[in-house]
Amino acid sequence: MTRGGRTKDRETPERRCIVTGETQPKAGLIRFVAGPDAIVVPDLAEKLPGRGFWVIADKNALDKAAAKGMFSRGAKAQVSAPPELLEMIETGLAKRVTDTLSLARKAGLAVAGFEKVKDWLAGGRAKVLLQASDGSDRGKGKLWTPPGGRWFGCLTASELGLSFGRDHVIHSALAPGRLTDMLIRDASRLTGLRGHDGGVSAGKE
Repeated sequence: MTRGGRTKDRETPERRCIVTGETQPKAGLIRFVAGPDAIVVPDLAEKLPGRGFWVIADKNALDKAAAKGMFSRGAKAQVSAPPELLEMIETGLAKRVTDTLSLARKAGLAVAGFEKVKDWLAGGRAKVLLQASDGSDRGKGKLWTPPGGRWFGCLTASELGLSFGRDHVIHSALAPGRLTDMLIRDASRLTGLRGHDGGVSAGKE
């Protein structure tokens, strides 16, 4: 059992946040390492060598880690966070989401456009609905979250458009698969930084 009283799932890797002190599935945290110049480096792919320390994907938590010197505590060495750290993380996560969405499109696992997305939702083919944060609320409200799936509004129309070779995209849907699972993880983290609702509710149920 964890401190929160929930049963611990041994199949899900967990890490401890150096800010909150809570242990939770690492999918909701961001890994950092100390670079050779004692500068904190975000390891979004979780592949960099060295001692890793973790912070929950939340803007306030990351600000606190930098302001209170908590990165040094996690690294067990004196390190400093660059002033553009949050921007680096946000930009990196947005690129990971758009790159994964592009791969899903090429694999036939993602579509864009209101009618195509609506068809996928109606046919039960979609696991994730992605809608642009700067799109019309009225238009977005005409679509719905896939049953048992996810909705994200953490990307702009131009960012979504990058994945489909267009200037902008408002609506996109993804079918179940490994790439979609990867996207859910990074989109959830990006949502924590940008503050958009990344829960399970879109316009209508």
